Parts: sequence; C-alpha cells; structure tokens
Amino acid sequence: MTARERYNQLSTGRSQFLDSAVECSKLTLPYLITDDNAVKLNRRSFQTPWQSVGAKSVVTLAAKLMLALLPPNTTFFKLQVRDDKLGTEFDPQIRSELDLSFSKMERMVMDYIAASNDRVVVHQALKHLIVGGNSLIFMGKDGLKNFPLHRYVVNRDGNGNVLEIVTKELINRKILGFEPPGDAKGPNRPNDSYSTGSDDDDVEVYTCVKLDEKSGRWVWYQEAYDMIMPGTRSTAPKNASPWLVLRFNTVDGEDYGRGRVEEFVGDLKSLEGLSQALVEGSAAAAKVVFLVSPSSTTKPKTIADAGNGAIVQGRPEDVAVIQVGKTADFATAANLAQQIEKRLADAFLVLNVRDSERTTAEEVRMTQMELEQQLGGLFSLLTVEFLIPYLNRTLLVLNRSNQLPKIPKDLARPTIVAGINALGRGQDREALTQFIGTIAQTLGPEALMQYLNPGEAIKRLATAQGIDVLNLVKTEQQMQQEAAAAQQQQVAGTLLNQAGQIAGTPMMDPSKNPDGFNDMSDMIADQVTMGQEQQQAPPQE
Repeated sequence: MTARERYNQLSTGRSQFLDSAVECSKLTLPYLITDDNAVKLNRRSFQTPWQSVGAKSVVTLAAKLMLALLPPNTTFFKLQVRDDKLGTEFDPQIRSELDLSFSKMERMVMDYIAASNDRVVVHQALKHLIVGGNSLIFMGKDGLKNFPLHRYVVNRDGNGNVLEIVTKELINRKILGFEPPGDAKGPNRPNDSYSTGSDDDDVEVYTCVKLDEKSGRWVWYQEAYDMIMPGTRSTAPKNASPWLVLRFNTVDGEDYGRGRVEEFVGDLKSLEGLSQALVEGSAAAAKVVFLVSPSSTTKPKTIADAGNGAIVQGRPEDVAVIQVGKTADFATAANLAQQIEKRLADAFLVLNVRDSERTTAEEVRMTQMELEQQLGGLFSLLTVEFLIPYLNRTLLVLNRSNQLPKIPKDLARPTIVAGINALGRGQDREALTQFIGTIAQTLGPEALMQYLNPGEAIKRLATAQGIDVLNLVKTEQQMQQEAAAAQQQQVAGTLLNQAGQIAGTPMMDPSKNPDGFNDMSDMIADQVTMGQEQQQAPPQE
C-alpha cells in the first residue's frame, strides 16, 4: 500500500474531527484550518466573523500557554543528578560541581532555543490546538515545522500511543527535483501535472512515519508519484522522535483530540448571531430618512438641497423623521452578548492580564497554576506530549553536533524535570533562600554560621540563578593563599612593632651597639622572606 492510499484510508476517521475544526476556525481565526479539498485546489475564501471575541480568546490563551511552556526569561527545565549514584559510587561532595555543570548546559540549551524560530512555530501550533484540538510538529534540521489537521493523519493504539503518521504536502515540481520514470503511475489530480509536464504544477508529496516493532525506532520516508523518493529515509530513537503529535483534550479510543473552542462553540455561535443582528440593526437605526407630507407646500427637493443652517419656507408639521423603535430589543441583545463575552473571557483566561516588561519565575508559576486549575490538567498533558519529547530531541541534536559537553554515563545521568512540579532553577533558588532565612530567624545568625557551609551555599545559589562562577567566586586554594598571606603580614607587623620597641632601648642604639641593630634587621627580613616563600609555594598533596 502506498502512502497516498494509506493517507486516504486514514482520512475517513479524521473527517468528523476536521469538520468540527473547520467550523470552530470560522468562528475564531478563519485562516487557521481549512478543508482538505480547498487546500488541494488552492481555493481559500475566508469570511470574517461578525465578532472578534473568538479571535481574541484564542490568541490570549495561546500566549499564556506559550508563557507557561517556553518562558523567555527563565529556564523551564533542569537536569538532575541521580541520587542513587551519590553516596554509593561517587562522593556526595561533587553534587554542587555537577549542578554547576548542568546549569551551564541549561543556559546553552536556552540560548539555542532563543536563537531559533521554535517559539514562533510553537505559538502557531498552540493556536491550532485551541481551535482544532490537534497539531503536528516536526523538528527538522532547519527548525520546527507545524502541520495543521488538514495536512496529516495519525493512527494510535488503545493506550493513545502513536503508531503511524502520514502527512500530505503540495510542493512545486521545480523545487521537488524528482522526476518519475515514464511508466510511473500516479493519482489524477485537477491540474494533471503528470501529463502536462509543467514546472508550475504542484506535486503531492506524502511522508510516511511508522514505529518499527523490531528495532524500536521511528522510520520515515517520502513518496511522490506513488514512488519512494531516493535519499528520504530516516530513523530516530523511540524516546527522541522529531515527530510530535499534540492534542488538547483526549477522549478514550479516539485518535484525535478535541479543542477548547469546540467546548464553547454554542456560546460562539450565539455571540456571532447576536453580533450580526446588533451590527445590522444599528446600521439601520443610524440611517436618517425624512418624510414629507404629500399635501404639504414644502417640497422634498428643498429639504434635500438645504445646507446646515439654511433658511427655507415650509411648515414643521409637514416634515417627519423615521425612527426605528427597537431600542429595548437592542438593549436585550446587547446584555445577552455581554454575558456571553464574560463567559468566554473566563473560559479562555482573557482576564487578569498583567502588563509588565519582565516576566518573573513566580509569575510563570502562577500562570501555570491558573492554566492547570482552569483547564483541568491541560498543561500536564502538554508537558508529557510536547515538553519532554521536545527537550529530549533538542538534547540529542545538541549532543550529536558537539554543542553540549559530554556527560559520562557512569558518572551521572541527567533527568529532565519539566512542568509545574519543577519550574527550572528559579524554584530551587526560592527554596534555598527560604531555608537559609528560616534558620537565621529560628536559631540565630550564630547557628547559621556554625552549621552552614558558606562555600556550598554560594555555589548552590549561583546554580539556581544560572550564573557562571568561573573567576567570580574564590576557590578554596585562593582562600587558603589569602589567609596565609594575611597571617604572614600580621607576623611581620608584630615583629616590626617589637623591633621598634626594642630599638628604643640603649642596647639597640646604633651609635652604641651597631652589631645588635644589624642582627635585628636581618632577622626581620628573614621572617618576611620566609613568609613570602610559603605563600608562593604550591600546596602539598
């Protein structure tokens, strides 16, 4: 079975979800999701909704989800050392050094994400999730790529695990760079590019992605003209697949998800009808029409040609103005529309938007908690289906390109912790500062200095802040050298003071006892020189 045939076969199970997604898209963002036939024929005609509440709701919720998933000013994950390795195979003292190394890796990953277009594509995918409930992200060499619901089909097992993905794209024949043999057979499309041979025609390209049961790896290839294109076969580990199939809400037994807009499509339809009625009624009410009595001496042309402040002949009772007596009906419709807008604002978290230049880790955490409470575990689902696979794939790509330092497998295995449970290093910093403050307030500063290791506390605070301590914080060797130098300086000062006191005696008077004075000077110089040599000497191991 070719990829085209498999795509058409799986499209039957997708049709009801696609129809619902297209309907939801028409009420919010009409350009987002279209019918598969419209894409195929390149016919896209969008009708602007009568209200903008749906579009604003989708954009606001997508922005909040984006802030929770990929915050710009803080790390959204952390790499942890396996606790079972510490204390048994390795010294627990190296934990701080490993945390510092992992913190550097986290900053490198964040810099890599910031320099790419990942956030742009993820934000687009989130809008597809909110409206249509489904989205597909491919992590390629050139960055991320988002596939709308009308461009892919998916097959899952009973537990919701992805088994097969087939995508469909229209690529220009000139860009494709693949010419089929003369006896090749393909589907008959409206533009019939197989027979015309025009370079301006588009070619249907299918990408088939399957999970190989024997090797346990993902395997995919591309087909055009019902033939496998050479050089398109690729593989990836099962836990680091570049194909991320995302869902908004899951229903047991369904291959596709349900969007947020679908849950409130009734309110959106009602608001759409009320908005249309209010707009058209207001336009009719705003129209001013003058009626002139047929038996009056006042001529209609005189009224029509009269300017502002003009003086004309006539009787006021001969002229009347038509008024639409629908004020009460308009008020009822406006009140109902306002109630629906409030319900939609609460459902899509449009309220409580804070205008700020910087986004703190606490604000990100509060946003995540708000998403979790309002959307019933949505963020946890996105953490499992998007964040963790996304981070795994990113780390794999950076390791293969030698952009990250190698971590020996026998030393420690980094563990990815993402989501509300651990919002990066910022949560560690708050917990550490609260711990130190609690000890100081409860037991006093003396107990804090007695039991707390200052060097270890500084390292952990720097790790939590994401600060590189190289050449910033003094090492133990530097502190020992400075202490030795201070001690020698103190000894030299003491000897000089003693020498000054002795020099005041008659025995050390240079005029009376020159040899004694010279011996004292040589002794002080020897003591200072010995101290300097001890300071410069390397420590004994």
